[in-house]
Amino acid sequence: MQARIFRSLEEARGNFGPSSLTIGNFDGVHAAHARILRRVCEVARENGWKPSVLTFDPHPTRIVAPSRSPRLMTTPEQRCRLMEQEGIQQVLILPFTREVAQLAPEQFVRDVLVAALDAKAVLVGENFRFGHKHAGDTRLLKVLGAQLGFGVEVLPGLTLRRAMVSSSEIRRLVESGNVSRACRLLERPFALEGDVVRGHGVGAKQTVPTLNLSTQGEVLPATGVYVTKTYELGGPQWPSVTNVGYRPTFGGNELSIETFLLAQLEGLPPKRIRLEFLRRLRDEKKFESPEQLKAQILRDVRRAQAYFRRVPCHN
Repeated sequence: MQARIFRSLEEARGNFGPSSLTIGNFDGVHAAHARILRRVCEVARENGWKPSVLTFDPHPTRIVAPSRSPRLMTTPEQRCRLMEQEGIQQVLILPFTREVAQLAPEQFVRDVLVAALDAKAVLVGENFRFGHKHAGDTRLLKVLGAQLGFGVEVLPGLTLRRAMVSSSEIRRLVESGNVSRACRLLERPFALEGDVVRGHGVGAKQTVPTLNLSTQGEVLPATGVYVTKTYELGGPQWPSVTNVGYRPTFGGNELSIETFLLAQLEGLPPKRIRLEFLRRLRDEKKFESPEQLKAQILRDVRRAQAYFRRVPCHN
Protein backbone atom coordinates (compact mmCIF):
# COMPACT_ATOMS: atom_id res chain seq x y z
CA MET A 1 0.00 0.00 0.00
CA GLN A 2 1.45 3.36 -1.04
CA ALA A 3 2.02 5.80 1.80
CA ARG A 4 -0.14 8.91 1.76
CA ILE A 5 1.92 12.11 1.74
CA PHE A 6 0.67 15.32 3.36
CA ARG A 7 2.51 18.58 2.69
CA SER A 8 0.93 21.01 5.18
CA LEU A 9 -0.69 21.07 8.60
CA GLU A 10 -3.91 22.28 6.99
CA GLU A 11 -4.00 19.26 4.70
CA ALA A 12 -3.29 16.86 7.58
CA ARG A 13 -5.68 18.34 10.13
CA GLY A 14 -8.74 16.11 10.49
CA ASN A 15 -7.32 13.45 8.11
CA PHE A 16 -4.20 12.22 9.87
CA GLY A 17 -5.18 10.64 13.17
CA PRO A 18 -5.37 8.69 15.26
CA SER A 19 -1.66 8.17 14.71
CA SER A 20 1.29 6.24 16.07
CA LEU A 21 3.96 8.80 15.22
CA THR A 22 7.69 9.29 14.99
CA ILE A 23 9.41 12.59 14.25
CA GLY A 24 12.73 13.40 12.60
CA ASN A 25 14.71 14.11 9.46
CA PHE A 26 15.42 10.44 8.68
CA ASP A 27 18.08 11.22 6.07
CA GLY A 28 19.14 7.94 4.50
CA VAL A 29 16.51 5.95 6.46
CA HIS A 30 19.28 3.86 8.01
CA ALA A 31 19.19 0.86 10.34
CA ALA A 32 18.44 2.89 13.49
CA HIS A 33 15.64 4.74 11.71
CA ALA A 34 14.23 1.44 10.46
CA ARG A 35 14.11 0.06 13.98
CA ILE A 36 12.02 3.03 15.16
CA LEU A 37 9.76 2.81 12.11
CA ARG A 38 9.09 -0.89 12.71
CA ARG A 39 8.21 -0.18 16.33
CA VAL A 40 5.84 2.62 15.23
CA CYS A 41 4.08 0.07 13.01
CA GLU A 42 3.86 -2.47 15.87
CA VAL A 43 2.25 0.08 18.19
CA ALA A 44 -0.13 1.13 15.43
CA ARG A 45 -1.21 -2.47 14.75
CA GLU A 46 -1.74 -3.20 18.43
CA ASN A 47 -4.05 -0.20 18.85
CA GLY A 48 -5.72 0.29 15.47
CA TRP A 49 -3.88 3.57 14.79
CA LYS A 50 -2.16 4.79 11.61
CA PRO A 51 1.65 4.24 11.46
CA SER A 52 2.90 7.74 10.70
CA VAL A 53 5.96 9.97 10.30
CA LEU A 54 6.48 13.71 10.70
CA THR A 55 9.51 14.92 8.77
CA PHE A 56 10.69 18.30 7.50
CA ASP A 57 11.69 20.01 4.27
CA PRO A 58 14.07 21.76 4.06
CA HIS A 59 16.31 20.27 6.74
CA PRO A 60 15.81 22.52 9.82
CA THR A 61 19.48 23.55 9.93
CA ARG A 62 19.10 25.16 6.50
CA ILE A 63 16.81 27.69 8.20
CA VAL A 64 18.32 28.07 11.66
CA ALA A 65 22.05 27.39 11.01
CA PRO A 66 22.82 27.25 7.26
CA SER A 67 26.58 27.01 7.82
CA ARG A 68 26.09 23.74 9.71
CA SER A 69 23.54 22.25 7.33
CA PRO A 70 24.58 18.75 6.20
CA ARG A 71 24.63 17.48 2.63
CA LEU A 72 21.67 15.10 2.33
CA MET A 73 21.70 11.52 1.07
CA THR A 74 17.99 11.38 0.20
CA THR A 75 15.23 13.65 -1.04
CA PRO A 76 11.96 13.81 0.91
CA GLU A 77 10.31 11.65 -1.77
CA GLN A 78 13.06 9.02 -1.54
CA ARG A 79 12.70 9.00 2.25
CA CYS A 80 8.96 8.43 1.90
CA ARG A 81 9.53 5.43 -0.40
CA LEU A 82 12.00 3.89 2.03
CA MET A 83 9.73 4.50 5.04
CA GLU A 84 6.82 2.97 3.15
CA GLN A 85 8.89 -0.22 2.78
CA GLU A 86 9.00 -0.45 6.59
CA GLY A 87 5.20 -0.25 6.80
CA ILE A 88 4.61 3.49 7.29
CA GLN A 89 1.21 4.45 5.86
CA GLN A 90 1.35 8.24 5.99
CA VAL A 91 3.96 11.00 6.13
CA LEU A 92 3.63 14.71 6.79
CA ILE A 93 6.48 16.56 5.07
CA LEU A 94 6.15 19.77 7.07
CA PRO A 95 7.62 22.86 5.37
CA PHE A 96 10.20 24.04 7.88
CA THR A 97 9.94 27.82 8.09
CA ARG A 98 11.15 30.47 10.52
CA GLU A 99 7.66 30.41 12.04
CA VAL A 100 7.93 26.66 12.72
CA ALA A 101 11.43 27.20 14.13
CA GLN A 102 10.03 29.76 16.60
CA LEU A 103 7.43 27.39 18.09
CA ALA A 104 8.02 26.75 21.80
CA PRO A 105 8.16 23.03 22.69
CA GLU A 106 4.74 23.12 24.37
CA GLN A 107 3.19 24.92 21.40
CA PHE A 108 4.74 22.48 18.93
CA VAL A 109 3.26 19.55 20.85
CA ARG A 110 -0.19 21.10 21.31
CA ASP A 111 -0.63 22.61 17.84
CA VAL A 112 1.19 20.08 15.68
CA LEU A 113 1.29 16.68 17.39
CA VAL A 114 -2.06 16.81 19.18
CA ALA A 115 -4.34 19.26 17.33
CA ALA A 116 -3.23 18.53 13.75
CA LEU A 117 -1.84 14.97 13.84
CA ASP A 118 -3.96 13.42 16.64
CA ALA A 119 -0.91 11.56 17.97
CA LYS A 120 -1.81 8.76 20.39
CA ALA A 121 1.76 7.51 20.72
CA VAL A 122 5.02 9.33 19.93
CA LEU A 123 8.18 7.24 19.47
CA VAL A 124 11.58 8.94 19.24
CA GLY A 125 15.29 8.30 19.70
CA GLU A 126 17.03 9.16 22.96
CA ASN A 127 18.69 12.28 21.49
CA PHE A 128 15.41 13.76 20.22
CA ARG A 129 15.07 17.53 20.68
CA PHE A 130 12.23 19.78 19.59
CA GLY A 131 10.88 23.31 19.74
CA HIS A 132 12.58 26.71 19.59
CA LYS A 133 16.36 26.43 20.08
CA HIS A 134 15.95 22.68 20.77
CA ALA A 135 14.57 23.53 24.21
CA GLY A 136 12.45 20.36 24.42
CA ASP A 137 13.86 16.92 25.17
CA THR A 138 12.46 13.43 25.80
CA ARG A 139 11.80 14.21 29.48
CA LEU A 140 9.60 17.19 28.58
CA LEU A 141 7.91 15.16 25.83
CA LYS A 142 6.88 12.55 28.42
CA VAL A 143 5.52 15.26 30.73
CA LEU A 144 3.48 16.79 27.90
CA GLY A 145 2.29 13.36 26.80
CA ALA A 146 0.93 12.65 30.27
CA GLN A 147 -0.84 16.03 30.29
CA LEU A 148 -2.27 15.84 26.77
CA GLY A 149 -3.14 12.16 26.52
CA PHE A 150 -0.51 10.46 24.34
CA GLY A 151 2.07 7.83 25.18
CA VAL A 152 5.80 8.35 24.67
CA GLU A 153 8.37 5.66 23.94
CA VAL A 154 12.09 6.49 23.77
CA LEU A 155 14.31 4.06 21.87
CA PRO A 156 18.06 3.86 22.56
CA GLY A 157 20.67 4.41 19.86
CA LEU A 158 21.79 1.49 17.72
CA THR A 159 25.39 0.27 17.55
CA LEU A 160 26.57 -2.05 14.78
CA ARG A 161 30.11 -3.47 14.91
CA ARG A 162 31.16 -0.89 17.51
CA ALA A 163 29.86 2.06 15.43
CA MET A 164 26.89 4.20 16.43
CA VAL A 165 24.50 4.28 13.49
CA SER A 166 23.83 7.86 12.38
CA SER A 167 23.27 9.79 9.18
CA SER A 168 26.44 11.82 9.78
CA GLU A 169 28.57 8.67 10.17
CA ILE A 170 27.13 7.17 6.97
CA ARG A 171 27.82 10.41 5.07
CA ARG A 172 31.42 10.29 6.33
CA LEU A 173 31.82 6.67 5.22
CA VAL A 174 30.41 7.29 1.74
CA GLU A 175 32.47 10.43 1.17
CA SER A 176 35.61 8.56 2.22
CA GLY A 177 34.81 5.72 -0.22
CA ASN A 178 33.92 3.08 2.40
CA VAL A 179 30.63 2.18 0.74
CA SER A 180 30.63 -1.43 1.96
CA ARG A 181 30.60 -0.31 5.60
CA ALA A 182 28.00 2.35 4.83
CA CYS A 183 25.90 -0.45 3.36
CA ARG A 184 25.93 -2.28 6.70
CA LEU A 185 24.75 0.81 8.61
CA LEU A 186 22.06 1.55 6.02
CA GLU A 187 20.97 -2.12 5.80
CA ARG A 188 21.10 -1.67 2.01
CA PRO A 189 23.59 -0.25 -0.53
CA PHE A 190 24.14 3.50 -0.77
CA ALA A 191 22.53 4.62 -4.04
CA LEU A 192 22.37 7.57 -6.42
CA GLU A 193 19.55 8.26 -8.85
CA GLY A 194 19.46 10.45 -11.93
CA ASP A 195 19.25 10.84 -15.68
CA VAL A 196 21.57 9.22 -18.17
CA VAL A 197 23.26 11.99 -20.16
CA ARG A 198 25.63 12.16 -23.09
CA GLY A 199 29.29 11.90 -22.18
CA HIS A 200 32.24 13.22 -24.14
CA GLY A 201 32.21 10.21 -26.45
CA VAL A 202 35.86 9.46 -25.67
CA GLY A 203 35.18 6.26 -23.76
CA ALA A 204 33.10 4.66 -26.49
CA LYS A 205 35.83 5.35 -29.05
CA GLN A 206 39.02 4.71 -27.05
CA THR A 207 38.22 2.55 -24.01
CA VAL A 208 34.76 1.07 -23.27
CA PRO A 209 31.22 2.49 -23.68
CA THR A 210 29.62 3.79 -20.51
CA LEU A 211 26.40 5.25 -19.11
CA ASN A 212 26.94 8.72 -17.69
CA LEU A 213 24.84 9.63 -14.64
CA SER A 214 23.66 13.15 -13.89
CA THR A 215 22.43 13.28 -10.30
CA GLN A 216 21.12 15.88 -7.88
CA GLY A 217 22.55 13.82 -5.01
CA GLU A 218 24.43 15.95 -2.49
CA VAL A 219 26.49 13.11 -0.97
CA LEU A 220 28.85 11.43 -3.47
CA PRO A 221 31.34 8.60 -2.97
CA ALA A 222 35.02 9.52 -2.96
CA THR A 223 36.64 9.51 -6.38
CA GLY A 224 37.58 6.02 -7.45
CA VAL A 225 36.30 2.83 -9.08
CA TYR A 226 33.46 0.81 -7.54
CA VAL A 227 31.58 -2.43 -8.01
CA THR A 228 27.99 -1.30 -8.57
CA LYS A 229 24.53 -2.48 -9.54
CA THR A 230 22.69 -0.41 -12.14
CA TYR A 231 18.90 -0.33 -12.21
CA GLU A 232 16.69 1.18 -14.85
CA LEU A 233 13.96 2.78 -12.76
CA GLY A 234 10.96 0.49 -13.17
CA GLY A 235 12.98 -1.89 -15.36
CA PRO A 236 15.88 -4.36 -15.43
CA GLN A 237 19.16 -4.32 -13.50
CA TRP A 238 22.75 -5.06 -14.46
CA PRO A 239 25.99 -5.79 -12.62
CA SER A 240 28.38 -2.94 -13.35
CA VAL A 241 31.60 -1.08 -12.63
CA THR A 242 31.46 2.67 -11.97
CA ASN A 243 34.14 5.36 -12.02
CA VAL A 244 33.54 8.49 -9.95
CA GLY A 245 36.11 11.08 -10.91
CA TYR A 246 37.60 13.62 -13.28
CA ARG A 247 38.85 11.47 -16.18
CA PRO A 248 42.50 12.52 -15.68
CA THR A 249 43.73 10.36 -18.57
CA PHE A 250 41.75 12.62 -20.92
CA GLY A 251 42.48 15.89 -19.11
CA GLY A 252 39.04 16.14 -17.55
CA ASN A 253 38.24 18.76 -14.91
CA GLU A 254 34.54 18.11 -14.27
CA LEU A 255 33.35 15.36 -11.95
CA SER A 256 31.64 12.54 -13.84
CA ILE A 257 29.97 9.28 -12.82
CA GLU A 258 30.53 6.72 -15.59
CA THR A 259 29.19 3.17 -15.46
CA PHE A 260 30.18 0.16 -17.56
CA LEU A 261 27.54 -2.60 -17.63
CA LEU A 262 28.84 -6.16 -17.22
CA ALA A 263 25.78 -7.69 -18.90
CA GLN A 264 24.56 -7.01 -22.40
CA LEU A 265 22.19 -4.09 -22.82
CA GLU A 266 19.22 -5.14 -24.92
CA GLY A 267 17.22 -2.44 -26.64
CA LEU A 268 17.65 1.28 -26.04
CA PRO A 269 19.86 2.58 -23.22
CA PRO A 270 17.95 3.50 -20.04
CA LYS A 271 16.99 7.14 -19.62
CA ARG A 272 16.99 7.17 -15.82
CA ILE A 273 18.93 4.87 -13.48
CA ARG A 274 19.74 4.12 -9.88
CA LEU A 275 23.32 3.16 -9.03
CA GLU A 276 23.97 1.05 -5.95
CA PHE A 277 27.57 1.22 -4.68
CA LEU A 278 28.68 -2.16 -3.33
CA ARG A 279 32.48 -2.14 -2.97
CA ARG A 280 35.41 0.14 -3.71
CA LEU A 281 38.02 -1.34 -6.05
CA ARG A 282 40.70 1.34 -6.32
CA ASP A 283 41.61 5.02 -6.53
CA GLU A 284 41.16 6.91 -9.76
CA LYS A 285 44.52 7.43 -11.47
CA LYS A 286 45.97 8.95 -14.62
CA PHE A 287 47.24 6.52 -17.26
CA GLU A 288 49.82 7.22 -19.94
CA SER A 289 47.48 6.20 -22.75
CA PRO A 290 43.86 5.20 -23.43
CA GLU A 291 45.14 1.66 -24.09
CA GLN A 292 46.60 1.41 -20.56
CA LEU A 293 43.32 2.73 -19.13
CA LYS A 294 41.34 0.18 -21.14
CA ALA A 295 43.57 -2.62 -19.84
CA GLN A 296 42.97 -1.42 -16.26
CA ILE A 297 39.21 -1.23 -16.85
CA LEU A 298 39.24 -4.84 -18.02
CA ARG A 299 41.11 -5.82 -14.83
CA ASP A 300 38.46 -3.92 -12.83
CA VAL A 301 35.77 -5.82 -14.73
CA ARG A 302 37.34 -9.18 -13.84
CA ARG A 303 37.43 -8.22 -10.16
CA ALA A 304 33.81 -7.10 -10.30
CA GLN A 305 32.79 -10.33 -12.03
CA ALA A 306 34.50 -12.29 -9.27
CA TYR A 307 32.53 -10.23 -6.72
CA PHE A 308 29.24 -11.02 -8.44
CA ARG A 309 30.09 -14.71 -8.58
CA ARG A 310 30.23 -14.58 -4.79
CA VAL A 311 27.24 -12.22 -4.46
CA PRO A 312 24.94 -12.88 -7.43
CA CYS A 313 23.11 -9.97 -9.11
CA HIS A 314 19.56 -11.23 -9.70
CA ASN A 315 17.16 -9.73 -12.19
